[in-house]
Amino acid sequence: MPEPSPTSRKRRGRLLRFGAALLVLSAVAAYLVVQYVTGGGGAPGCKVVSGTGDGAAYEFTPEQAVNAATIAAVGTDRGMSERAVAIALATALQESELRNIEHGDRDSLGLFQQRPSQGWGTAQQIMDPSYAAGIFYAHLARVPDYSALPLTVAAQRVQRSGYPEAYAKHEPDATLLAAALTGRAAATLTCDGRPATTAAATGPDAVRAALVRDFGRDALQETGAEVSGVPVRSPSPTPSVTATAHGRTVTVPVPRGRRKDVAGRGERERGWQLAHWAVANASALHIQRVSYAGREWAAGSTDSQWRAGGAAGDTGTVRILTGQ
Repeated sequence: MPEPSPTSRKRRGRLLRFGAALLVLSAVAAYLVVQYVTGGGGAPGCKVVSGTGDGAAYEFTPEQAVNAATIAAVGTDRGMSERAVAIALATALQESELRNIEHGDRDSLGLFQQRPSQGWGTAQQIMDPSYAAGIFYAHLARVPDYSALPLTVAAQRVQRSGYPEAYAKHEPDATLLAAALTGRAAATLTCDGRPATTAAATGPDAVRAALVRDFGRDALQETGAEVSGVPVRSPSPTPSVTATAHGRTVTVPVPRGRRKDVAGRGERERGWQLAHWAVANASALHIQRVSYAGREWAAGSTDSQWRAGGAAGDTGTVRILTGQ
């Protein structure tokens, strides 16, 4: 049999190299698609950074972000301070890693590992993050001068844990989260926004229901006139919905000017709390875009940053774009 010519060998070598390169590219593309759809195999998809520019940051998953946002919203709806929210978040980080788990020591359940046998509520109630956060704050509010106590001491007065010093290690991360999720630190929380495959409901109705679940219906209504210095809520219904070329936008009113919400927060703080809440819930509710005060976050961007977008002077509403 005649030997292959040098030209044939070169051509065959080029074809083999081309085929190998094509296989590698196909594998990389498939991997990237899987990582995007599945959220990186459980890798963190959200990040909160310090509003002071000191480089402090905390990365966490969309599941943790939803629960953290709920804890903060329930706290501010009850009129609790940012310090109280930080104590609650540090407690949940220690007890469950901000996951609503169905197991624990003895009959402990949920975000705070509360026990039905110890009077924290029924198992069904404790597995409701809003209820669990609310009952935690109810107990914390009974601790004398809790804001002046070291975080781990305040948390232990509520939890009665066998590891009373464990909460302290979570204070830096909880403090970052509290600053963002109460709205004090603007544009500091981002998520990649990859849609969750297990979302039970999406669209504007799901967004409004989640807002009411976490903040309460009254807390979402725009503050109207003041009577004897006390803000009076308007009878307006839940946030409005408008159709756009790219989806449907939920417009959430924010108390304007000097008027305060139930926790004493002003317009911008309340607005950024709502905006960060929406970003934290982006994966679960398939939220595509959030805009507030001239800044905009968009799902699927490479760096998930808040960028210039929308009306810079519009601090009276938070706009949440859904895909439906």
